[in-house]
Order: sequence, then structure tokens, then C-alpha cells
Amino acid sequence: MSQRVGIVGMGLMGQAFIKNMREAGFEVQGFDVDPARMDDLSEKGGHPVETPAAAARGVNFVITSLPTSDVVREAALDPGGVAEGAKEGLYLLDTTTSRPEDSVRLAEDLAGRGVRFLDSAVSGTSTMAVAKDLVVIAGGEAEDFDACRAVFAGFSRAAYHMGPAGSGARTKLVINMILAGNRLALAEGLMLGAKVGLEMDNLLEVLKDGACFSKTMIDKGPKMIHADYSKQGQVKTSLKDSRLMLEQGRLHGSPMLFTNIWSQVLQMAYERGYAEEDTVAFYEVLRELGGLPSRIVNPD
Repeated sequence: MSQRVGIVGMGLMGQAFIKNMREAGFEVQGFDVDPARMDDLSEKGGHPVETPAAAARGVNFVITSLPTSDVVREAALDPGGVAEGAKEGLYLLDTTTSRPEDSVRLAEDLAGRGVRFLDSAVSGTSTMAVAKDLVVIAGGEAEDFDACRAVFAGFSRAAYHMGPAGSGARTKLVINMILAGNRLALAEGLMLGAKVGLEMDNLLEVLKDGACFSKTMIDKGPKMIHADYSKQGQVKTSLKDSRLMLEQGRLHGSPMLFTNIWSQVLQMAYERGYAEEDTVAFYEVLRELGGLPSRIVNPD
């Protein structure tokens, strides 16, 4: 008989999790505040439920994929939350890009209710998630991580235990910092190429074959060149993440020279109305700074 898991939050990432978990043989019961996503779950053979508590009933594992760690806490501990419906020993796997200190506190609070928590951040875009090309980086007890391996394997290609609670969230922020560097460096290079009159698709092919190669060139280079800002991530989400990175730098005395610039570029993109566009819509800000027009028409 198929094992059933719960999921709370069925946005771009959550939808990809559901697809891959179903293909791996899991049954899924899920909750989202958006009725359309609940209908979509039903159409895909899942079981929509009325609350996070209901998503936790009768299962051993619940996955959360939500906008912020504050929302995760509400979904876990508020009336109608996961803890209310959980049986003793339930594992809560939080894939949200969360504030690490919030993950540590939530792990402690849930432990008092018999729920085992892993901050189980994922590295990869929503497109990569659909292809099951995600990496899980988890913080929590080692034995809890081992108990969740089969669930992680249902929606990712690899999973790593990074240490105690909060370690997964901290690792995700480090990954995103380096990824941001790749994206901003690529955007500046492409912008200069455009200004000096190089043929852009040809330039990108050379970059991908050169010493500066990164996966960002494959995933995001064509989007920048052709102004394809269909969502794999969002400016508003990346801006939130950049602020979490800067907060960690302040807390731990780590220099954040580049990350401050990254956050300001995202802020400009947000203020220009690009919040709902893919993260690399910030490229249009560089175009404007370089005297070229934005190619986003009537941004939301």
C-alpha cells in the first residue's frame, strides 16, 4: 500500500513536489490557502484537506513549502496547525527558505509537542524541481534525517545532513549568496556585450564554453537575453532572501560587500513593479542604468 504524506503550501515548488512524490508512489494530502491549488491537487489525484492539521492527520511526514518562516510557524503551531493534527513522532520537513533562528526556535517548540522538525531547504529553481533536479540541505537530528531519506528521495536527487537545527537554512542562504553572484556577474557581462554590439546568443555560447562557465548561464542566460521572465523564482522572493543573508552577516560579523549590492539591485527591480517576475528580471534595471529601455511591458 502506498505511503501517504502531507504537504502544506502548493505553490511552484509544492506543485513540483506533488508531481514527483506521486510518481514515486506516495499518496499526497495537501492544504493551501489558494482554492485553485486545492482543485489542482484533486485533479492530479491528490487529496485536498481543509487545514494544516488535516494535512498532518494519519501520516508520518508533512512537508511545508511556504513564503517565510513566520508563515511556517503559523502553519505549524496556530489553531488548526500541523501540531494539532500530528501524532507522536511525526516528522515536519520545512523546505521554505527560512530565517535560521526561526527554524531553531520552531524545532524546540515542536519537540515539546512530540513533533520532529528538519529545516529541509532545497537548492534549485521550480523548473529544476519539476525535473526532480533538487538538492535537499537539512538541519536537525541525524537519526531524524535518516528516517526521512525515502521522502527526500521522492522529490530530490540528493539530500545532505548539514548539522543541528538551523544548519539547513544557513546552508541555503550561503548557496543563494553564491548563486546571486553568478547571476549578477552574468548580467553585467551580458550588458557590456550588448552595449559594445556583440551578438548576444553567440556571446552566451562562448561564455558557456569558457573558464567562467556556471549553470546560471544555462538556466538564466537565455531569459536575460530574450526578456523571458516567466517565473522559475520571483524578484520579491529573492529580495526577501537577500535580507535574510544580510541579517546573518550582521549577526555573525561576516562581510557582505557583494550581497548589499545584490539586495539594492533587487530593491530597484521591486520598486519598478517587477516583483512577480522571474528573479533575473533585475537585468532590466541594468539595461535602464546603461541607457537602454526596459523590455517589460506593463509590469504588475
